[in-house]
Amino acid sequence: MQPVEKHVSAPGRAALVKEVRRKINALGIEYIYYQFVSVTGRIVGKGIPADHWERTAARGFQLVYGSTANLFVDRHKNYIGYGPEASELIGIPDPETFVRLPWDKRVARVFCTCFRNREEDEDAGGPLTSDCRGNLRRMHDAFQKKHGMQLREGTEPEMMWLKKGEDGLPAGGYTKPNCYHIDQFEMLRPVFMQVVNYARQMGLDMVQGDHEDAPGQLELNFEFDDALRNCDRLTTYRQICAQVAREHNIIACFMSKPFMGVSASGCHHNLSLWKGGRDTVNLLGHTAANLPGMKGAFTLSKGGKNLFMPDAKSGKKPGKVGLHCIGGVMDHLPALTAIGCSTVNSYRRLWDTGFWAPVYADWGYQNRTCGLRVSAPGRFEYRAVDSAVNPYLMSSAILAAFDDGLKNKADPGEPESRNIYEAIKKGKTVKKLPLTFGEALDRLEEDEVIKRALPGEMHRVFMHYKRDEWEKFLATVTTWDLETYWDCLP
Repeated sequence: MQPVEKHVSAPGRAALVKEVRRKINALGIEYIYYQFVSVTGRIVGKGIPADHWERTAARGFQLVYGSTANLFVDRHKNYIGYGPEASELIGIPDPETFVRLPWDKRVARVFCTCFRNREEDEDAGGPLTSDCRGNLRRMHDAFQKKHGMQLREGTEPEMMWLKKGEDGLPAGGYTKPNCYHIDQFEMLRPVFMQVVNYARQMGLDMVQGDHEDAPGQLELNFEFDDALRNCDRLTTYRQICAQVAREHNIIACFMSKPFMGVSASGCHHNLSLWKGGRDTVNLLGHTAANLPGMKGAFTLSKGGKNLFMPDAKSGKKPGKVGLHCIGGVMDHLPALTAIGCSTVNSYRRLWDTGFWAPVYADWGYQNRTCGLRVSAPGRFEYRAVDSAVNPYLMSSAILAAFDDGLKNKADPGEPESRNIYEAIKKGKTVKKLPLTFGEALDRLEEDEVIKRALPGEMHRVFMHYKRDEWEKFLATVTTWDLETYWDCLP
């Protein structure tokens, strides 16, 4: 039996497919977005009338392989990843992710797992390894089987709400860059309240929010959870922000650094490993009978033993599992930077000094001058990641670094309590993260551990896409070039 058929006939899936049909009928759903995520984190897929749910759940839909690379062409006009001669993938919906879109209650969405075509000459019906979401599920399953530990994540998606000019382009931030200022937060209340409203209807348990220190910059947080569900929720959050921006005729900007001289938008990942626990459903004010989607979209992992908590021997430090994982991440920070800071613009964040950018490969407690910090007992915060991140790739890479740290009992050294800049002045030697995208891609190419997080065709597609992005930048004459050189006589 082909892997795609094993996935379709997995135990319990038939009952979930029938439950989705009951939801479709009860909620009056007419149309469904079948969506997956491209190499850059873009939501792609197809829309299909709800009448065809059962057939699509069993057979899937077809779409060109190149959709996993946004059907993009490189600077030489070659398609990235796959040419026009390539086959078509099969997208199989994961029924547990089905949920209604609150802004048009005739429409629902469901995440999909991608497979190779059933008629391929090689690996027919096998997992499509350029599917970042499917890769993360398989990697997390393998990690849990090997170590008996579940990765739980909480992500902090900073982003900026920008005014839209008459030409449709950004015309500055919607608010002043006053950090934690309730008055500026209030300026965006109609926007963020709509985001929160939509988010709760799609299974995101929103826990807090604030105005950050850049124009129009907000951070709205949702409850941490299993790695795959957290990535799905971050993707959903971006989808919601895009819709709210359309409704208010403004721009939801997830570019890391649209403005110099103020903070960039990060997406810090708070990480921990757990044993045990159970899935619980948070109805978020809905009743079980009227839940606007499947319970899987409203499920959270709760309880169990947090293996990052300090133990009797470690004192204030995380336990040995946490320390080995911090060590694993530190060993591979240069390569991880290519995935967490995955655009040319990402490195504007690292160069604009004075805004707590995580430039140095060190760790500490509540120390924002380090790339890693223990932000609270039982978790640590990975900081070298920004708002444009593909969360599925980032989570897969973190799992690879954790696995290597646990395997080799990596030692992160002693935590740094000083301002890292002051410590360096006093003679401390600390590795810097790569400070250009090209350098980060070079470090990724050299790191066989992190490359395992980009299995099969994913590595080829990612490197083709991102090398081309870097080369296009290098080949482009910018405004800075003109302002610096246009009237300069040799």
